[in-house]
Amino acid sequence: MLLATFKLCAGSSYRYMRNMKGLRHQAALAIGQELRRTLGNPTSNVWINQVRRRSSLLGSCLEEISDQELAYIQQGEEAMQKALGILSNQEGWKKETQQANGDKVLSKVVPDVGKVFRLEVVVDQPMERLYEELVERMEATGEWNPNVKEIKVLQKIGKDTVITHELAAEAAGNLVGPRDFVNVRCAKRRGSTCVLAGIATHFGEMPEQKGVIRAEQGPTCMVLHPLAGSPSKTKLTWLLSIDLKGWLPKSIINQVLSQTQMDFAYHLRKRLESNSASEARC
Repeated sequence: MLLATFKLCAGSSYRYMRNMKGLRHQAALAIGQELRRTLGNPTSNVWINQVRRRSSLLGSCLEEISDQELAYIQQGEEAMQKALGILSNQEGWKKETQQANGDKVLSKVVPDVGKVFRLEVVVDQPMERLYEELVERMEATGEWNPNVKEIKVLQKIGKDTVITHELAAEAAGNLVGPRDFVNVRCAKRRGSTCVLAGIATHFGEMPEQKGVIRAEQGPTCMVLHPLAGSPSKTKLTWLLSIDLKGWLPKSIINQVLSQTQMDFAYHLRKRLESNSASEARC
């Protein structure tokens, strides 16, 4: 039933967008071609294919938006497709680090992307709580993650896409100075799975800041879904791809990025546990 509904929505949206001029028409064709290509990949994991089928721009039933806004939406969709494609390929991953609780970071080099890092953790909280913290309360991330000084939403586009400015703290004992990022992010919830994707973008109203290096995020995403057999727990997979810019030894970069992911998992758990304790007292 859900898939049939999606097809109906996608079909009507596609006919609507075919009548749009310029960038709208080009975007519809490009997204349609990408959707057909990814859906035809028989090696993808089932849950990734489900997200891809239902997260397409063609299924969004868009209202009137500007060409620039449509370009941002398309950029976010393409980043999601690219990131999910990287995650679906299980070959070539090497372990960077692993904690006693099972948290682990893997890495591999992807052509045309570079080295990417993959965090895999299980959080003892339902997916809804993670979604609230990572999406609905995104701008509060700096309150609980010491690696983040600030996340600010610069523009919201439709119900799924935002442009953000993110300021990261110094790392590796100040060997890595402050970095900032301007990203397009999109969030898709389909059934029991949620995907949060993003990539670096250009936003004219947020130029480079003095004293801060503008780094670039490659295609990245977080995938959240209930742990099989334990719906009150959530499996979180985070694909991280970042060009920190500046001159930094690869050993430092690898250490910083893998530790950033481990720190994220630790502080996210603490945040969720704190929220749960506060609710219990109330």
